[in-house]
Amino acid sequence: MTNVTRPRILVVGAGFAGVECVRRLERMLSPGEADLTLVTPFSYQLYLPLLPQVASGVLTPQSIALSLRRSRKYRTRIIPGGAIGVDLKSKVCVIRTITDEIVNERYDYIVLTPGSVTRTFDIPGLTDHAFGMKTLAEAAYIRDHVISQLDLADASHDPAERAARLQFVVVGGGYAGTETAACLQLLTCNAVKRYPRLDPKLIRWHLIDIAPKLMPELGDKLGRSAQEVLRKRGIEISLGVSIDKAGPTEVTFTDGRVVPTHTLIWTAGVVASPLIATLGAETVRGRLAVNPEMNLPGHDGVFALGDAAAVPDLAKGGDAVCPPTAQHAMRQGKVVADNVIATLRGQAMRPYEHKDLGLVVDLGGKDAVSKPLGIELRGLPAQVVARGYHWSALRTGVAKTRVLTNWTLNALAGDDFVRTGFQARRPAKLKDFEYTDTYLTPEQVRERVEGAQPSGQ
Repeated sequence: MTNVTRPRILVVGAGFAGVECVRRLERMLSPGEADLTLVTPFSYQLYLPLLPQVASGVLTPQSIALSLRRSRKYRTRIIPGGAIGVDLKSKVCVIRTITDEIVNERYDYIVLTPGSVTRTFDIPGLTDHAFGMKTLAEAAYIRDHVISQLDLADASHDPAERAARLQFVVVGGGYAGTETAACLQLLTCNAVKRYPRLDPKLIRWHLIDIAPKLMPELGDKLGRSAQEVLRKRGIEISLGVSIDKAGPTEVTFTDGRVVPTHTLIWTAGVVASPLIATLGAETVRGRLAVNPEMNLPGHDGVFALGDAAAVPDLAKGGDAVCPPTAQHAMRQGKVVADNVIATLRGQAMRPYEHKDLGLVVDLGGKDAVSKPLGIELRGLPAQVVARGYHWSALRTGVAKTRVLTNWTLNALAGDDFVRTGFQARRPAKLKDFEYTDTYLTPEQVRERVEGAQPSGQ
């Protein structure tokens, strides 16, 4: 009797692109058409745009971590781990599981959505002393750290140390950095009212970026509006400036200024996951070069999308590539799922094309700037649009209920400024979360595949 093997579809990554792809594959494929496997270190999808609100305590961590096991129909097998190499010739993905076991997983079709990692530069002390804002753990840790700085300043008898504890530096004038600085500045200003021994004037937030403008995608008017809001709150914005070196108690700017601080938050952009380099394929600024159908040229059944792929932006003529935003990733995930199914069934694939719906920037409280469909909004109307967009984009009813409840409670009752204390247990700087040294080289991938029998065989 001959065993009929179903085609194996392997999806790498559970971000916006990967989850949307898996959801659509489950809906559109019959159970007998293919086996679905998802590789991810965590069994949840993180709603990244709301991370600053977790760091500032407006939202609880659980509210933006959407469980995959709750929402999956149990057709998709989840492998808890991370892909560290892909052999395109042998159609094998090398995976390091959470038990630190390295396994080979065969596939017939692979969808690469490994996302991105924090972009860093060769700045002395950066990875040793800066905090990142890319993961749920980092956001929760930063909240703990910031509140602990108030506690330590309150307990200190040294005026210089107290002042240093109450200075905070955020590098990166994009959406992540601007929202992080805005939300955390509100946290400290509200929290210091509960510390009668601390002078509120000692709290100083610095937002710096090497670019000449803050969030240039917003346009000049909205960008200036955002800067005005932040400056009125007392946030010091320095443009055309970056970090020269970082230490445990001070940061030196490239303009020569030395800022005594124990808090350096680095949000200066992202780069594609190091997994892409293991393929040995053509890249565009580190992102895998794919065609408008998000297929890797010369490799049938290999698809890439999201932050890790340079997808031509047909809405802008195809000369540019789609920016690494959640909006594009979610829509690309659906199109790739359709293209995988089309390839499976011998049908024609369709190219990805999506016109940007606009931008939203939540500055905390009642402050926001938004540009939905090209319409410029400020203040409360912009805040309603920003939160309405994020709320509608949450994938499950449970997540929507949790986020709405958190927003309501925070608006009515404020924050209790509680720190869990886990931040004192171990360091959690950039070097502790960016596991970029775990990936294999293309040569190591080939050696691993040739020297071991794939588990999926």
